[in-house]
Amino acid sequence: MARKSSRAAGQPVDKIRMGVVGLGGIFNAVHAPALLKHPEVEIVAACDIVKERAQKFAQAHGIKQVYQDYGELVARPEVDAVDICTPNLFHSEIAVAALKAGKHVITEKPDAVSVAEARRMVAAAQDSGRVLMAMRNNRFRPQARFMKQYIEEGHAGEIYTGRCGWIRRRGIPGKGGWFTTKALSGGGPLIDLGVHMIDLALWMMGNPRPVSVTGATYCKFAQATGSDSVHSQFGEAKAGGTFDVEDLASGFIRFANGATLQIEFSWASNIEEETTFVELRGTRAGLVLKNEELRVYTELAGAPCDIKPRLRADAVGQHARYLNHFIEVLRGRAEPTIRPEHGLAMIQILSAIYESAQTGREVRL
Repeated sequence: MARKSSRAAGQPVDKIRMGVVGLGGIFNAVHAPALLKHPEVEIVAACDIVKERAQKFAQAHGIKQVYQDYGELVARPEVDAVDICTPNLFHSEIAVAALKAGKHVITEKPDAVSVAEARRMVAAAQDSGRVLMAMRNNRFRPQARFMKQYIEEGHAGEIYTGRCGWIRRRGIPGKGGWFTTKALSGGGPLIDLGVHMIDLALWMMGNPRPVSVTGATYCKFAQATGSDSVHSQFGEAKAGGTFDVEDLASGFIRFANGATLQIEFSWASNIEEETTFVELRGTRAGLVLKNEELRVYTELAGAPCDIKPRLRADAVGQHARYLNHFIEVLRGRAEPTIRPEHGLAMIQILSAIYESAQTGREVRL
């Protein structure tokens, strides 16, 4: 377990000792800055399959323990928690090993690449009694927090349907590398981007139980070159590498309470511009979050009214807020915003959409 804080009496804070696995783009872009700045965190071990990458990070930040094998890192008794930022395939494998070793775990999304692996993670978390959280940073966007509170306070009425997506004009990440190699990633934009927006929609809808899905996938831009998306920088592109995943996925989800959700995710398609969106329709109001712009559509005094909430910009950043939330949970100062069973439900949905796309039939859950 993480050591308890000793803030009282002006004493130094005992820090949560983190081991980090996978020191690629996403770790360096958003995980490392947040963890290095946190007053209650100390990174004590670094691991990467490219050992030189781990050594470079360790030397820059005074970290003594450097590994190429994550098994050696999770075995270290001085490691309290593990942060996983590897290719998708290894999230569940490393998480289960860390949980069995008595470590708390935070992993990048997606939680796993199969339902079976997601179930293993849930079981390991339950058996170990340790915290397991997967990255859901978008829940900490100011607009998302507003939408969640607005709905919970009843202003939107019954949320009965919605649509969500993340569509790009040209934005294939790490083309030819692990992102576009199904054996390592589990899929294309559906599993890469879908986790974010589907999670936001489900969270705001109160996490209804999915009962069936219908989906379709396409791969039409495997030969495309160039990009207009900053997000395509993630991953390591490889000329002539593998591209055996979809570049666009669409689908329809039904829930046990009668609600429905339409989805669309793409790395490349002929559209105007890259767009993220979550649109929820309620009996009293509809809410639309498009990129960073939030609108509420309702009726007041018998007239249709459009509302634009005035929200403060987030100076901290949503990834940092989520990582900070993880620390708050470990300290016992907060309940986790996401639980392992939510991650299992997500992977069940994504896997069923891929199955539906392959069979051309609706899949019951």
